[in-house]
Amino acid sequence: MNTIITIGRQYGSGGKEIGRKLAEYFGIPFYDKKLLTIAAKESGICEKMFESYDEKPTSSFLYSLVMDPYSLGYNSGNFEMPLNQKVFLAAFDTIKKLADQGPCVIVGRCADYALKDRDDLLNIFIQAPIEFKHNRIHDEYGIPEEKIKSHSIQMDKQRASYYNYYTSRKWGDARSYDLCIDSSTLGIDGTVELIKKAVELKEAR
Repeated sequence: MNTIITIGRQYGSGGKEIGRKLAEYFGIPFYDKKLLTIAAKESGICEKMFESYDEKPTSSFLYSLVMDPYSLGYNSGNFEMPLNQKVFLAAFDTIKKLADQGPCVIVGRCADYALKDRDDLLNIFIQAPIEFKHNRIHDEYGIPEEKIKSHSIQMDKQRASYYNYYTSRKWGDARSYDLCIDSSTLGIDGTVELIKKAVELKEAR
């Protein structure tokens, strides 16, 4: 297995569980919030800062820096940038380093964009209708029944805002990914099987 799998996902769609099961099947590392811990250690930035900015909307900043993170001297001492930008670029670097170590599964954090120049990449987006996500959100996150729909919409808006700001792509748009899958169609395990087959076909090319 030589493929790096990135997974973008709607809140409550099962993307994290799907990613973990894929990693277990292929015997490769799985990175979700663990990525933040690694990025904090390598960058020297407090881990709480990564958690504060993790997949959340950000204020406007130089678009050119987002498109070309190194063009304005990310690693030089003569350019001071906002903390949210430092946190993003530190995570960006960590994603690249982890991918260089070999096949893995990375959930969220604009990983598909960070690794866009690689050929050994399979970018997945997982979505599902609220009826399918309802019980998962209630059971896994403890969100009250009456707040599940509004909370789900809010979380997805945050993820979309974060992704759209830091990339030249649109979150959830089929053109941004290799495969967009509704996890309610085949269920969690069925979706895992579908992605396993996609990896097999990609590597057989």
